Amino acid sequence: MEEFAFLPPLLLTIAGLVIGAILKTVLKHSRFPYTVGLFAVGLLIGILNRNEVLDLIPALPKAIDSVANINPDLILYLFLPILIFDAAYELNLHIFKKTLANATLLAAPGLVICMLLTGVLMVAIGKFVPGFAEWNWTFALMFGALISATDPVAVVALLHELKTSKRFSTLVDAESLLNDGTGIVCFMLFFGIYTATGGSDASPVVEFLKVVSLSTLIGFIMARFVIWSITCINSDEMIQNSAIILSAYATFIVTQFYLGVSGVIALVAFGLTFTYVGKPRLKPRVNSFMENFWDLLTYIANTLIFIMVGIVIAEKVTFNWQTLGIAVLIYWGLNLIRYLMIMLLYPMMKRMGYGLSKRESIILTWGGLRGALAMTLALMVSYTPGIPEIIREQVLFFTAATVTLTLTVNATTMRWLLNRLGLIHVPSARIRMEYNIQKSLRESSENYLKELQKHEHLNGSDWDTVRQYIIDEPTEPSKEPKDKALITEMRLRVLDREKTCCRALYTNGTISEETFLRLMNSLDELYDHDGSFPLSYRDSIFLFCERTELINALRVVPSIHNWMTYYFRERIAVVYDLGRGFILLQEEDLNFLNELRNSEIVSAYQDTVIQPLYEEINQNIHRMNVFTESLANEFPKAYKQALTQKSIRMVLSKEKQTLEEMIDSGVLTDKDAEPLLDNLNMRSEEVNLFNHTMFASFLKWTFRKRK
Repeated sequence: MEEFAFLPPLLLTIAGLVIGAILKTVLKHSRFPYTVGLFAVGLLIGILNRNEVLDLIPALPKAIDSVANINPDLILYLFLPILIFDAAYELNLHIFKKTLANATLLAAPGLVICMLLTGVLMVAIGKFVPGFAEWNWTFALMFGALISATDPVAVVALLHELKTSKRFSTLVDAESLLNDGTGIVCFMLFFGIYTATGGSDASPVVEFLKVVSLSTLIGFIMARFVIWSITCINSDEMIQNSAIILSAYATFIVTQFYLGVSGVIALVAFGLTFTYVGKPRLKPRVNSFMENFWDLLTYIANTLIFIMVGIVIAEKVTFNWQTLGIAVLIYWGLNLIRYLMIMLLYPMMKRMGYGLSKRESIILTWGGLRGALAMTLALMVSYTPGIPEIIREQVLFFTAATVTLTLTVNATTMRWLLNRLGLIHVPSARIRMEYNIQKSLRESSENYLKELQKHEHLNGSDWDTVRQYIIDEPTEPSKEPKDKALITEMRLRVLDREKTCCRALYTNGTISEETFLRLMNSLDELYDHDGSFPLSYRDSIFLFCERTELINALRVVPSIHNWMTYYFRERIAVVYDLGRGFILLQEEDLNFLNELRNSEIVSAYQDTVIQPLYEEINQNIHRMNVFTESLANEFPKAYKQALTQKSIRMVLSKEKQTLEEMIDSGVLTDKDAEPLLDNLNMRSEEVNLFNHTMFASFLKWTFRKRK
C-alpha cells in the first residue's frame, strides 16, 4: 500500500473542500466570517487528532500529520500566488493609484515602526519575565518583522466577505499586498544570519529599494511580454488562458526563488498591468473565463489554507499558562503598536489620496489580521537548527496565538465595529430607491398573478400557495430623503449604466481601446465624488479634446499647419472616436432616464430629480457636438480619415454581431465560427494600424521630396 501513500492526503484535501462547501452554505446567512469558520474547523481536526480521537479511521491520522508537518514553502509557492494575483487582478487601478501613497506609508515606514516597537516589547519581556532570557535584539526584531506584516490572505478574504467601501478596502488590500515585500526583506535581514545563505551586507534601505524596484520591474516586463505574446502571436483562447495562469506562477517563482526578491510585489505589478493593459486587449470570453477561473482558485486556496493553518497550530504548538499569558500580552501589545503607528502617520495620511478619517483609522488598526504568511515564516524559523530550540518554540507559539486571536477576535467583531462606527451606513436615498424597486416588483408580480388566474388551463392551482412566493411587501422607510440626496443616488445609478454601456461599446468594437480607457477613467473620477458632482463634470474628457485646438495656433504658417495636421492625424482620430463614444453614452443615459420616468420607481420625483439630470446630460451632448463640428471644419482631411476608420470599425462590429447571432441560433457551430472570428479579429487589428500607416507614408513622401 506504500505506492498509494499519496491517497490519504488527496482524500483529506477533497474532504476539506467538501467541509468548506458545507460550511459556506451553513454560514451563508450568518454574520460569522467564512474564513474564521474554516480556521476553527482546522483547529478542531488538529485537536482531535492530537488527542488520538481519529485513530479509529485508518490512514487519517497519518494524512493529518503530513499536513501538520507541511513544508512552509508549499504554502508560499502554491497558494500565495493564487491569492495575490487574484487580489491584484481585481483591484480598481484608479482607486489603487489614489490610495498608493497611503498604502506605501503603511507598508514601508509603518511596518518598520511596528517591527522596532515589537522588538522593544520582546526585549522587555526577555528582561523582566523568567524563561525568556534568550530573547536578544536579533530574535526580537526577527519576530517583529514576521508578525508586523498584515497578511494579504486573511485581510483580502475578510474584506471581500464584508463588502466594505471600495476605497477603504482598496487601501487595506494595497497595504497588505505591499507590506509583504517590506516584511520579508526585514525578516531575512535577521533570519539570514542563522541560515546557510547568510544575511545581506547591504544596508536595509538599499536592500528594500532593490527588492521593490526589481520586483516591480520584473512583474511589469513579464506582464507586457505575456500580453504582447497572447495578442500578437496566438489568439487561441485556451492558449491565452494557459499563458496567463502559468506566467503568474512563473513571475512569483522567478522573483521569489531565483532572484531572491519579493514575489508578491512582482505579482502585484503583474496583476495591475494585466488589469489596465491586458484586459481591454483580450477577448471577452477570455476575460470572462479568467474572472471565473481565478474566483474558483481563490475559493479553493482560501478553503484549504485556513484549514491547514488551523491544523498546523493545533498539532505543533505546545504551551503552558505562563506562555499563554505572555501571548495574550503580545496580542494586545501588537494592536496598541499598530494603533500608535497609524496615529503617527495619520497627519500625512489624512491629506493624501482619498484621505483617512479617524473612524477609518480605528478599523485600519483592528483590521491588521495575521494569517498564513506569518505562520509560513514562523514555520521556517521552527525548522532552522541554528536558532535555539526555546526561541523556535516560542516564535511558533506566539505567532500561532496572534494568528488565532486576530482571526477569532478581530475578524469576528469587524462587522460590529464597522456598524458601530457608521462605516456600513446605507444612505436614506438608497433605502428609498430600494423600497420603490421592491414595491414595483411586487406590484408587477401581483398583476401577473391576476392574469394567470384567468387562464383556464391553470384553474386547478392553489393560488394562496402561489401568492406566498411573491416577494414580501417592503417596509416603507420612516425617513423621506431630501431631493439633493436622491439626485446624488440617481447620478450613481446613471454612472453604473454608463459604465456597463461603455464596456459593451468596446466589446462590440464601436470604440477603440484608448477611447474605452479614457471614458472609464472619466467615470472613475465622477465616482470619486459619490454622486455629489454633476454628470456634466467631465474635465478629463473635454480637456483632452480641447488641447487639440492648440494646433490652430500654427495656422499662421500654412506649410507647418498642413504638416502638423498630418502629424496629429492619429490624435484627431482618437479625439473624434472619443467624442462619438461619449455622445453614445450620453444618449444611453437619456434612454435610461426615460425608462425610469415611465416606471413607478421615481414617478414622484419627475421634476425635482429626473429633470436636473436631463439637463446635465444634454449639456454634455451639446458641448461635445459643438467641439466635433469645429474639429470637422478645422481639420477636414484628418476628420475624413477618422470617419473612415470609424466606419470600418462599425462594419466589423456589425459583422461580429451577425456571427454571434448565427452561433446563438444554431446556424453556425462554435467550431465552424472559429476561422471566421479569427479572420475578423485579424482585420480588426489592421484597423489599429490604419493611422500609423498613413502617417508613415506621409513622412516617407516628405523626406523623399526634400532629398
